[in-house]
Amino acid sequence: MGKLSHLCKKYQSLSMRLYHFLFLLLIGTASFAQVAKESEDVELDSIPAVSDPKYREDQFYTSITYILMQNRPDGYKQYSFSTGISLGFLRDIPLNEARNRAVAIGLGYSYNNIKHNLHVGETSGVINYQNAGGAEFDKNKLVLHYVEAPVEFRWRTSNSISHKFWRVYGGFKVSYLIGDKARYYAIDAPGSKVKNNP
Repeated sequence: MGKLSHLCKKYQSLSMRLYHFLFLLLIGTASFAQVAKESEDVELDSIPAVSDPKYREDQFYTSITYILMQNRPDGYKQYSFSTGISLGFLRDIPLNEARNRAVAIGLGYSYNNIKHNLHVGETSGVINYQNAGGAEFDKNKLVLHYVEAPVEFRWRTSNSISHKFWRVYGGFKVSYLIGDKARYYAIDAPGSKVKNNP
């Protein structure tokens, strides 16, 4: 009986030491975490916000459009999904000292794929146009490539320190056609391709 009680006391003593060790270990870990967090806060807060006198909002842009033709000839129809994709870059030119009024000018590229039923063909150097019935062709498209120059007028409340702001950007875009291709894929006959149609 004495040996059993002696073993129980040893077990209690050992378990108490283990509890004390784990308790001290957890307290030490928590105190290290607090010190690390305080030092991070000090480092983040030690960087002063400085206004940038050369602040501007240069931007890359991209857009996807759905093309709807206007002033169509009789019998002309679009089909499937006629799409356009544009991408480019705009350079911001501030107009005042606060840099919240600006003009932006840019340069970009536009690709347009118009799917329609107007067959553009070429016979002996003469380009002709005719409406193609739906049963006559598999695909018929006009692909246009443009270089574009967008211009924007900008009003904003942003600055180099805070980017929580509202803005109104409006403008226009001038495009220049640099290449075109009309492609007709017939079902039971050879197709045709016309490039650089004047």
